[in-house]
Amino acid sequence: MKILVASALILVGSCATLRHSEKIDNLKNGITYKDEKVVKKYLNTITTEELKAHLEEVSSDKYNGRKTGEEGHNQVCDYIRTYYKSKNIKAPESHSNYYQKVPKEILPDSLNDSQNVIAYIEGSEYPNEYIYISAHSDHEGIIKGEIYNGADDNGSGTAAVLEMAEAFTIAVKDGHRPKRSIVFLHVTAEEVGLHGSRYYTENPIFPLENTIATLNIDMIGRVDERHKDNENYVYVIGADRLSTELHYVVEEANSEFVNLNLDYKYNSENDPNRYYNRSDHYNFALKGIPVVFFFNGEHEDYTKPTDTADKINYPLLEKRAKLIFASAWYLANSPERLTPEII
Repeated sequence: MKILVASALILVGSCATLRHSEKIDNLKNGITYKDEKVVKKYLNTITTEELKAHLEEVSSDKYNGRKTGEEGHNQVCDYIRTYYKSKNIKAPESHSNYYQKVPKEILPDSLNDSQNVIAYIEGSEYPNEYIYISAHSDHEGIIKGEIYNGADDNGSGTAAVLEMAEAFTIAVKDGHRPKRSIVFLHVTAEEVGLHGSRYYTENPIFPLENTIATLNIDMIGRVDERHKDNENYVYVIGADRLSTELHYVVEEANSEFVNLNLDYKYNSENDPNRYYNRSDHYNFALKGIPVVFFFNGEHEDYTKPTDTADKINYPLLEKRAKLIFASAWYLANSPERLTPEII
């Protein structure tokens, strides 16, 4: 009898495993790009030259390290919103100057008022469903007389968001408006504790219950020590924490368009670095929104005044930005809304 029970349990376990594998296969097979040529056309408008122009600007000495609440960071925020205005990318109706004020009362260290910068492209079929592409715009300011330019952290993410916004805008002009709305979110006060994104998720401009996913970018312009012999990589963190489908969307975007090595080393829930908790996507995840964090890892200039624009790997930055663009394109245009569940 014991042998028969054990055999039955083995059979049940095998069937359960089969059912799970079938679900995964069905999920993966359902994630396809039916408009590859169209995606490639606009993906290829993301260029090294334009990324470099944005990054060199926002990480230049004249902004004094972009510290939250200080004039240099305010000027960078103005550069960002002026760019959106120049491309006719809309501000939210409720915040027509592109700014969401983040009051000093919720900021630490006696910092001044600051602002998140928000622009968006309205969707054609599901305008009340939202994909966020986010990056923080602040850095550490001046410390002991030295400017912390933050070219990688997070000039790289800021430049990438601006380039992706332009690529989607070019597509719209050509008649390829995304089905879902895409929000370009530049948050403040990341360096002092993720306060800008926390403020946004507690005071959302667009309903969080209608948010499909957040793709967050924080440092994608350099190569870390682990990859010095093979720089064709990016760390992907958190995509499978709240949505199995999101994980496979990123993988399909990668295999279809850029072929980076997707490194999941820091995706473990036991990762002692806790990167999943350390950038702005985390505040969206706390609200139950599927997120993915793109990251190049720490390098010798991380949080140092030597993190300057001349050390950025611009071709690699371009490739990583294209991966994120392709992922966002799928999420915005897929026939079905992303499923926020773990299989």
